[in-house]
Amino acid sequence: MAMGMLKSFLSQIFALVLSLQVLPSLCYTSFVFGDSLVDAGNNDYLFTLSKADSPPYGIDFTPSGGQPTGRFTNGRTISDILDEALGAKSFPPPYLAPTTNAEAFLRGINYASGSSGILDKTGSLFIGRIPLREQVDYFEQSRSHMVNMTGEKATMEILKKAMFSITTGSNDVLNYILPLIPFSGVDKISSEMLQDFMVSNLTIQLKRLHKLGARKLIIVGVGPLGCIPIVRALNLLPSGECAVEVNEFVQGYNKKLNRELDHLNQEMEPETIFIYANSYDIVMGIIQNYHEYGFVNAEDPCCGGNFPPFICIKGLNANISSVLCNDRSKHVFWDAYHPTEAANVIMARKFLNGDESISYPINIVKLYNYKP
Repeated sequence: MAMGMLKSFLSQIFALVLSLQVLPSLCYTSFVFGDSLVDAGNNDYLFTLSKADSPPYGIDFTPSGGQPTGRFTNGRTISDILDEALGAKSFPPPYLAPTTNAEAFLRGINYASGSSGILDKTGSLFIGRIPLREQVDYFEQSRSHMVNMTGEKATMEILKKAMFSITTGSNDVLNYILPLIPFSGVDKISSEMLQDFMVSNLTIQLKRLHKLGARKLIIVGVGPLGCIPIVRALNLLPSGECAVEVNEFVQGYNKKLNRELDHLNQEMEPETIFIYANSYDIVMGIIQNYHEYGFVNAEDPCCGGNFPPFICIKGLNANISSVLCNDRSKHVFWDAYHPTEAANVIMARKFLNGDESISYPINIVKLYNYKP
């Protein structure tokens, strides 16, 4: 009995000392969830067809010396740029990386996975991926390890100040609208039903994150998928045109998502704030006015060409390498699906300081400084 009390006392002292050591130095913590737009390398550790682990991916990512890190772009993702702007000293490591330990929780962890979606079956064509539900499961495991290290109170102190970003939904839409990707192996449901299904399933995961301690959440809407290179090519669209029906579907989903986030804010403010980040209008604005942003091409991918199979790869010689544009900073799209770092920088800056038409109800800088 006495020995048990002694062990309990010592564990409490250890947790107190550890919390005193780490909490004063904690400047910025970020937890990232989503798909390939923000994946920092989790898919490198999966058996999957959805990988960005070979050149020229990462060619402009300075921390790796231009080597691939599993990011599906030439440089930084939007979440990387946001984290840097808000004071992060390093990027949240991918959860599945062997070097990511429990202490990484203090600065944040990236759980995002390429080809994943809100729905569990999204991306099944690519075999391995981590659906949003499983990403939240992994976060729950990370949280449990942190509680074991520092205790519930110290863990909650970290979480209530941490930034949570969720960038997902694009693959759910693409799986539905692209003829080459069967939707979950079942007959198609109506577009309205899918929109509602996506919103309801996303809401379940947002409420789980809240229950686990998230208080500052950024939910990024789906961009104008009707304008990305793969959709334009498969629909044989001429220059300057986007797939109208696809964009209408996305806008319908975003509207329903925004409405649901409004309801969540009404329920949970002031302790918790859910931000809707309007990526659709930002990206559409870049595409329609690309010259004003310094781009010369807003239609074609920098890497991988304009026709299937859209493979972006650097081989041993020019004969087995993809075509790569001369100036990556002048292209909106890196490959058939993803934006370049240059486009990501513009989106991130607008999210940080934009008005209510871009980030609602407040922008990300205000969210970071928010104290209920």
